[in-house]
Amino acid sequence: METLGVGIIGFGFMGKVHTYGYQNLPLFYDPVPVQTKLVGVATTREETARKAASQGGFAFATTDWRELIARDDIQVIHICSPNDQHLEQLLAAIRAGKHIYCDKPLVVNAEDAAQVAAALEEYRGVGQVVLNYRFFPATLRAKQLVAHGFVGNVISFRGAYLHSGSVDPEKPMGWKQLASAGGGVLQDLGSHILDLMDYLIGPMESVLCETRILYPERPNPQGERVPVEADDHVVMLCRLTNGALGTLEASKIATGTEDELRFEIHGDRGALRFNLMDPNYLEAYDLREPETPLGGQRGWRKIASVQRYEKPAAFPPSKLSIGWIRAHLHCLYSFLSAIAEGRPAEPSLQRGVELQRMLAAAARSAQTRTWQAFPGRTS
Repeated sequence: METLGVGIIGFGFMGKVHTYGYQNLPLFYDPVPVQTKLVGVATTREETARKAASQGGFAFATTDWRELIARDDIQVIHICSPNDQHLEQLLAAIRAGKHIYCDKPLVVNAEDAAQVAAALEEYRGVGQVVLNYRFFPATLRAKQLVAHGFVGNVISFRGAYLHSGSVDPEKPMGWKQLASAGGGVLQDLGSHILDLMDYLIGPMESVLCETRILYPERPNPQGERVPVEADDHVVMLCRLTNGALGTLEASKIATGTEDELRFEIHGDRGALRFNLMDPNYLEAYDLREPETPLGGQRGWRKIASVQRYEKPAAFPPSKLSIGWIRAHLHCLYSFLSAIAEGRPAEPSLQRGVELQRMLAAAARSAQTRTWQAFPGRTS
């Protein structure tokens, strides 16, 4: 079996998550789809690069990400850098024919997405955008149930991804609070909930969006108060191609929340709901169950999805409670399986382009306060 060399651009939070995946994949999947080796890591400063190489077990470290792409012993590139750096790195990796695993959102805006789309026309590698919430057993099961007609025709839906980290007005701004860097809650959390709901019950046809910045100024890392450019809260009213209406919300000012991604889907045969803070279970309601006598068997049931991934998932046992990082492992496993089998990955880089166009439509709606069509969607 060929061993694929891996290079990771960026070793912040997400770079560590991706590295953790490679370090632990052989324990969780037996056999792994392909053998891999952590060859190189790139960060912007020498001291962080050296530390990343030591912590992650990389063969070498660099402050120039281009070195990773230029090397013949690296076949897989991970892009874990801030959003506004993705475009240049993506285009370079595409031109070099590397396999690519890129964090969401793919790029910053629709114009950048158009450049990526053009480059992908000649791309022959395997590329995947990291939309990890598709990869919990509960959300995988929800996709199966919708596809098999359990909910029937979708009537309405609601989804939300809620954090509370920006409630404090004195929290210093980072790049995720800068619109110029591709920040804002629409791009950060909204991309996840928009993708997940479109994946489960789409295609979504159009959007009416409103955004809010809670505090007009915040301190920067130097303690100076500067204007806030990027949204803290977004609410989208979305229409499916069948006419169903639903709401999607993303917030970093939802006091009392931790990492709460949740959805409800209501159809003419049944309903589904899920909350990331209780990730072991998908809840299902079957309208076809009898309601007599005395309620019969009708009501919400908890499907114990837990860690019931299909083989070759082998560890930990399927009945043990699941955690956030486990879905990242399965997302990475799916990417490497696509490489090993010579097939496209899903969600692909092309899906990342499509999602970026959907986010741009939502942003236009917020600016104009008008309904906007999602590109390429027809009833």
